[in-house]
Amino acid sequence: MSDNKENRSLTHLAVSGNIGAGKTTLSELLSNHYNWEVHYEDTSTNPYLSDFYNDMQRWSFNLQIYFLNSRYQQILKIQKGQKTVIQDRTIYEDAHIFAPNLHELGLMDQRDFSNYTTLFETMSKQVNPPDLLIFLRASITTLVKHIDARGRDYEGSISLDYLKRLNIKYDEWIENYDEGNLLIIDVDNLDFKNKPEDLGSIIERVDREIHGLFSN
Repeated sequence: MSDNKENRSLTHLAVSGNIGAGKTTLSELLSNHYNWEVHYEDTSTNPYLSDFYNDMQRWSFNLQIYFLNSRYQQILKIQKGQKTVIQDRTIYEDAHIFAPNLHELGLMDQRDFSNYTTLFETMSKQVNPPDLLIFLRASITTLVKHIDARGRDYEGSISLDYLKRLNIKYDEWIENYDEGNLLIIDVDNLDFKNKPEDLGSIIERVDREIHGLFSN
């Protein structure tokens, strides 16, 4: 697959979804299968993440600006490079889901939210959307199961209400997504990390999408 004409024309894919949907795992598995480069979400070295979950109101703006800048830099590198890259989470999720949710919860004030939104609008005009967006749709039960399994200390304070609000915003965003090609995968009944047949079914769907991108 990695040597054919379609794949050489492909530059940017992205995996989106709520916290615990399986974005990082699927990004890594697809990168291994197709020999793509993968750009992960910056959680291990993010200087604000742990503080944010302990005090969301104090650190919400700092965290969102950090993620926005990190993903913006990733996209600039993708656009300048020659390799096919799969990105763990998109710049759109920051602006259409996480920041608005924090604002509506009273955890980011209007001044900071307006500043953030203006910055996103400026950045988004400088970058192209992914050639293919893969959205992982998951129920709260699945999200909690995945979050508990990976055992990150800073995620222990995430409430069910917070995840539910994010899921609602994700559904609204995906329903109106018009930036480019979209593949929706319901992951509740899939275990693509441990079951090769489940990963294979996803790869078949990705193959069809990639072929469709360049068939005309």
